[in-house]
Amino acid sequence: MSQEKPVQQPGCGDEPPGALLDVDEAIKQIEANLPLIHGSESLSVRHSLGRTLAADVLSTINVPAHVNSAMDGYALNGDDLPLQKKSDLQVVGTSWAGRPFTGSIAPGQCVRIMTGAVMPAGTDTVIMQEQVETHGEIIRIGHGHNRGQNVRQAGEDLSIGQVAVAEGKKIMPAELGLFASLGTTEVKVRRKLRVAFFSTGDELRSVGEPLAEGDLYDSNRYTLFGSLTRLGVELIDMGIIRDHPDAIREAFTNASSCSDVVITTGGVSVGEADFVKQTLQELGEIAFWKLAIRPGRPLAFGKLGNAAFFGLPGNPVAVMVTFYEFVQPALRYMMGQSVTRCARFQVPCVSTLRKRPGRTEYQRGVLQTDNTGQLVVARTGGQGSGILSSMSQANCFIVLRTDRGSVEAGEMVEVEPFEGLV
Repeated sequence: MSQEKPVQQPGCGDEPPGALLDVDEAIKQIEANLPLIHGSESLSVRHSLGRTLAADVLSTINVPAHVNSAMDGYALNGDDLPLQKKSDLQVVGTSWAGRPFTGSIAPGQCVRIMTGAVMPAGTDTVIMQEQVETHGEIIRIGHGHNRGQNVRQAGEDLSIGQVAVAEGKKIMPAELGLFASLGTTEVKVRRKLRVAFFSTGDELRSVGEPLAEGDLYDSNRYTLFGSLTRLGVELIDMGIIRDHPDAIREAFTNASSCSDVVITTGGVSVGEADFVKQTLQELGEIAFWKLAIRPGRPLAFGKLGNAAFFGLPGNPVAVMVTFYEFVQPALRYMMGQSVTRCARFQVPCVSTLRKRPGRTEYQRGVLQTDNTGQLVVARTGGQGSGILSSMSQANCFIVLRTDRGSVEAGEMVEVEPFEGLV
């Protein structure tokens, strides 16, 4: 007779089925519950770098303004292009950028022309200078050329009234140059997002304070400060809040009254002194607070008054992972940016990675080229959620999806570079 196997009792770290929210579902819930900020201001072009456009910028001129040459060479009428044998043309002048040739040309004539110079009247084709033979004021060209080659048409880049840069675009150096090329002096941008943030924990000390036994310096506010500063938001640093319900309640009330978003670190686990989730339930709404990810499982998202709320874990790496993967795209959405998430792509992994299916993992990696010039990734070493040096050494996340197990060296993995992310 067979003997029944004993039923395995759940451990304290186990979660019941469905208790952990999948990453994709968490992103959907966040996006469905985020408000766009209202309000805008007009800024000079130079002061608009990094801001989000609140209205389309229309072209007030044709770009380029005139039909011009795309090459240094010779401008001629396409009727003079030889069909078979070589042909000689007389050079009757020069058209410079900023000093156009003002005369006219007859059949069998051409004009020396520089890149960007206005095409002379009666010409529609440019022959590159490397493709002609010169004999004083006579040039000789061969066959095989096409009418209209090497010529930029007026309005080819932008025409009058066309949208040059669309609402929602984050203004980068290319946009500054484009605005300047249109003669634009001011642009309308969305107001800055106001973000209040603080850390919780009786064991935390600010930089410069002495440490007693069991104390830790608060690094999370510094990583959040750097990340939020690079996003261009208005910062409200509320410091370190004690692990006490009254202190956290007061901080929540003050933060939500002056900000669009409240971000906390620590206090969202299940410990007896973790009061953030409890206080949020009293004063606001919780959409979720546990994710199927590593690191960063205890991530709370909800509303606190009119502000969106993100309760991040306490471990330093978990703070950075959850901020970059969930909070930063949400802030970009609230800022009205048309692109909120960063690109990912597949590369070979030269390291062996240990993982069990069931959670999405964000391991820290170094993206580099090997001795054959191929792009590969290697992990940085220790992947614990408290090893902040792993973030400093890395330049990308290795993203291992929920259903994936361990990775053998040589297998393809998905990477998300920090450049553009952080």
